[in-house]
Formats: sequence, C-alpha cells, structure tokens
Amino acid sequence: MDAVFKRRSIRKYTDEKVKDEVVEHLLKSAMAAPSANNEQPWEFVVIDDKKKLGKIPDIHPYAAMAAGAPVAILVCGKTNDGSSKSYWVQDCAAATENILIEVAMLDLGAVWCGIHPRKLREEGMRDLLGIPKDVTPFSLVVIGHPDEHKGPADRYDPARVHKNGW
Repeated sequence: MDAVFKRRSIRKYTDEKVKDEVVEHLLKSAMAAPSANNEQPWEFVVIDDKKKLGKIPDIHPYAAMAAGAPVAILVCGKTNDGSSKSYWVQDCAAATENILIEVAMLDLGAVWCGIHPRKLREEGMRDLLGIPKDVTPFSLVVIGHPDEHKGPADRYDPARVHKNGW
C-alpha cells in the first residue's frame, strides 16, 4: 500500500517538463482502471500549452496551480454511449485515481481538481479545449515535478467501519 499512502495532493511544481513518454505511461495507467461492463467511457485531453494552462484558473477557482504546471490531464466521460451511461462517473473516478497513484510511484506530484458536476467548470473546459457536447469534462489532474513534499497520509478511522450492518 506504499503507493496509496504516498499519494498526496501536490500543488507546487518545479519548471522541469514532464516527458511525453511519462504522460503516455500515466494515460495507460488511467485506461487500466476498472469500468462498468468494460465500456471504458473515458477520453483524455493532455494540456501542455502554457497559454491554455494559464486560462484554467479563470475557469476553476481552486486550480491556480495549473498556470505554473508543465502539464495537466483532463479526464472526460462519454455520456451518450453504451448501456452503462450512469456509471461513467465511477469509471472516470477510477481512471483519475489510477493516474494519481502512478504519479506518486514515479515521484511526481499531482492534484485532482474536480470539474463535474459544476456546470460552469464543465462549460469553461469545453470552450477552452473544444470538447464535443456528448463528452463531459470530469476531472483535471495537474501534474509536475514536486516543489513541495508531504509525508504519507494515514486517515484510517475505525469509527467509520461497520461490520455486517450499521
């Protein structure tokens, strides 16, 4: 469970570029996520254009770090396809978490910025990146070489565990 505990929200990055092959590796980890009926409703937009990264804080009030990051991955869901339409959110969440865990294993830093279900954030990202109407922006993972370090998180709370019922 080292990867799970090592994963932390990192919001400060160095100027070092994240290599394209590393980004591809992260996308492969995202696409390895479980998916209802194996429909894999996800689509991904890699953002490494500094001007576009700089516009993200205008769309998302808690994504100021995007302006100084070398890359971000927007996880999106195809919402009009398949018989498991209602599960696209879970599928995209699993893909997002896979990216975050793999980022930690690669000694990079990242933070998950929620987009869906905030309509203004969805429309802002749609307009910025030319996303079709049948695809919903779900989450933004901002990624870079960390310029801050946090220790492992242990949030286990036995009071939240119920056995065989509430």
